[in-house]
Amino acid sequence: MESLFKEYATNENSPKWENAIKREKEIYARKNDIRSPFERDYTRTIHCNAYRRLKHKTQVFFSPGNDHICTRIEHVTHVESVSYTIAKCLGLNAELTRAIATAHDIGHSPFGHEGERILSEISKQDIGETFWHERNGLELVDKIELLEDDLRNKQNLNLTYAVRDGIISHCGEIDENMLKPRDEAINLDDYKTPNQFAPYTWEGCVVKVADKVSYLGRDIEDAITLGILDEHLEELYKLLNYNSKDVINNTVIINNLIYDLWKNSSVEKGLCFSDETFSLIKQIKQFNYKNIYNCERIKPSIRYFKVVLYEIYNTLKSTYGGDRTPENIKNMKKIYPKLIDSFEDWISNYWNLERKSTSKNDVIINVENEKEYYKAIIYYISGMTDNFAIEIYNDIIGF
Repeated sequence: MESLFKEYATNENSPKWENAIKREKEIYARKNDIRSPFERDYTRTIHCNAYRRLKHKTQVFFSPGNDHICTRIEHVTHVESVSYTIAKCLGLNAELTRAIATAHDIGHSPFGHEGERILSEISKQDIGETFWHERNGLELVDKIELLEDDLRNKQNLNLTYAVRDGIISHCGEIDENMLKPRDEAINLDDYKTPNQFAPYTWEGCVVKVADKVSYLGRDIEDAITLGILDEHLEELYKLLNYNSKDVINNTVIINNLIYDLWKNSSVEKGLCFSDETFSLIKQIKQFNYKNIYNCERIKPSIRYFKVVLYEIYNTLKSTYGGDRTPENIKNMKKIYPKLIDSFEDWISNYWNLERKSTSKNDVIINVENEKEYYKAIIYYISGMTDNFAIEIYNDIIGF
């Protein structure tokens, strides 16, 4: 099995190598750097603030008051672990899967997929564009997130093509089996919808599969811990073909799915599960949507998320005034000091006015362009943690 895929790993011997390691530009290169291109992408990701904020972003369950419930950053760790195991046993480049997996959800908004849907609703309303976290992740690493170079200039992450492709191609909401990479190194701006293209590399395909493998079992484990599935355990045991003495946890489910994938995948067929296991995956997904993601207990928090994000967005939207926008922002500081100070500090890295002297990123937001300004607000909100969004909302409604 390993020899079948080893020949197709993304390394110096691959015909895709030069495209895979291509960067838009280079931040800087140390003469004594012993890291591979993908190792450098991995460390750039873990050093950036957007990655650090993932520890305070919802995966599925918002503010459960339980330190052992999965957060977004823990999900990222699961995907990295699963993709590493798959890549290693198939003979693929585990450095590349680690870099993609670590960055794959960096564009997620506060409040998980519900927050994503709310920001998409706002974006379609005011900009005419759908907001989706895979696209937002790519734009974040390309345009928004900043790191200091060796001269203390702030620059974008400038990741390799293979990792950037893996970010926007990672959508785990897939219902097809037999996943293979595409041949062309397309312009990633051609992506218009999630799951539009297959990843460019086998390693990107591995992360795409690992994303699904990682969340299905963990969401069940968390729901059991929180008592959400108390009335549905018999149905779950029957679905998994377990007896009442068997343990239902993430590690067992993950192990079984990885083993089945390893056993059934080939270069000719692609990454695929057995028919029985793939059918089971779809049934687990349906079970989760019915009994977890759409359960009554979650609905009050969803309504709350909408109030919070709309209030923050509309407050910042009210600062727009063409060339008077900077003046409006300053006037709003007296009313909403925490929000406006934070937003002004953030947007001043990007707008077409006097910018921070250390900012060398290429993005310039024309504050006189209404749609550009509204999109900047959405970028800003998407980077918030759950706690910060709530803190800002409380600041807006308080006196």
